[in-house]
Amino acid sequence: MDEDSDLAERARKLFAGPVEFLKSAPALKFLPDPDYPEIAFAGRSNVGKSSLLNALTNRKGLARTSNTPGRTQELNFFDVGQPPQIRLVDMPGYGFAEAPKDLSRRWRFLVNDYLRGRSVLRRAIVLVDSRHGIKPPDLEIMEMLDAAAVSYQLVMTKGDKVKPAALAEVAERTAAQAARHVAAHPRLISTSSETGEGIAELRTAILQAATS
Repeated sequence: MDEDSDLAERARKLFAGPVEFLKSAPALKFLPDPDYPEIAFAGRSNVGKSSLLNALTNRKGLARTSNTPGRTQELNFFDVGQPPQIRLVDMPGYGFAEAPKDLSRRWRFLVNDYLRGRSVLRRAIVLVDSRHGIKPPDLEIMEMLDAAAVSYQLVMTKGDKVKPAALAEVAERTAAQAARHVAAHPRLISTSSETGEGIAELRTAILQAATS
């Protein structure tokens, strides 16, 4: 088995094993001890973040899914493996115009402080809706990650919702935009929580980022 195939198989086995909710942190003082490498997930409200986390971990209810934008208002931590090898962090959704301004500001401060001060954070996964591509709120979080010097990777969601030609066009445009950002990983992954497209590739990328 070559090195890439070995990594993919290790990732498959890891995410097929125990995945447990650890805790929610509404403020930095509630963060868990920095014991394991962390991979954080960021995305606009309703980008499909909860569905993707559920598909990634083979669980139906690990991360709650909701049609109500802005439901996730804290940093939610999940341990992957027993003993844990990786910790996934579900960050608050952003870009929901109807969220109260004080709440949006609190979310921004919490996320920004976490990104800048978390020594075990190995990579952020920034989710982009395949139907729309990068929107201004996505650019804002990308610039925040650039400024915090946190490596991040763009992952397209809901790939089953658009035709292949349109998906390819959005992917090309998204990759070109990412190339202009200093902290963005050059590889773009397209996923679908419904069909499973790209899920194995994303698991492998997460394990690689966490262990490299």
